[in-house]
Amino acid sequence: MHTVEHHGRETAYVRADRDGSGEPICFVHGSGGSSAVWKSQHRLGSQRPIVALDLSGHGESEDVDANSGYTTLSAYADDVIAILEETGARVLVGNSLGGAITMHVLLERADEVDLDGAILTGTGARLGVLEDLRWWLENDFERAIEFLHEPDRLFHDPDQRLRTISMETMRECGQTVTRRDFLTCHEFDVRDRLHEIEIPVRAIYGEHDQLTPPWFHEYLVEEISDADGVEIPDAAHLSMLERPTAFNEALVGFLERI
Repeated sequence: MHTVEHHGRETAYVRADRDGSGEPICFVHGSGGSSAVWKSQHRLGSQRPIVALDLSGHGESEDVDANSGYTTLSAYADDVIAILEETGARVLVGNSLGGAITMHVLLERADEVDLDGAILTGTGARLGVLEDLRWWLENDFERAIEFLHEPDRLFHDPDQRLRTISMETMRECGQTVTRRDFLTCHEFDVRDRLHEIEIPVRAIYGEHDQLTPPWFHEYLVEEISDADGVEIPDAAHLSMLERPTAFNEALVGFLERI
């Protein structure tokens, strides 16, 4: 694990470089997750260096004192920008909350970054969270974890080992940080600003994703001027884990396009 210090805290990241050429690709995980969600993308390191960070309070990164919503979103954007500056990455890939952070960077912090393109996966321009899930996140964390790991939410039909690892990752992240993540998603809404995104974008989405359905991504494609979409069959919210070969092919195709 590598670290970069910024804003009085350390943000951790992994780097997979298998003699790939060109600037790195930076990956941003979602709520209650960590950089480990991108483990199947490390194999792309033979084409381009791969960088995946742990957002503040996740994985190996120090936490930040921030209220949910815009303050947390801005703090997480600080994490991402610090990694972009440290590694020279020029393509940003964001899943779920990570997609919201990516859009926030493109809309609010564009003058601080120099990117060639972005991939938005399992995300949307608005990320409202069900009232029941918000209640469970505050009052019954284990029920929230179970709910998220029911079929067609995080996964369509995962093997038991993958599901168990994902659930344990969320438990390790903890109730406080995971709830902060989801409440930050709940307040996120940039539907009226997508036309301001100027770089090429690809939306990659799971066929069966109930958390951020395919039409969320179709909306992104319609509203962003230079965008296209790729559906991953037999997958839900975490298609990069559930169907890594198809996801990686969609990612490489985007790199070729830009």
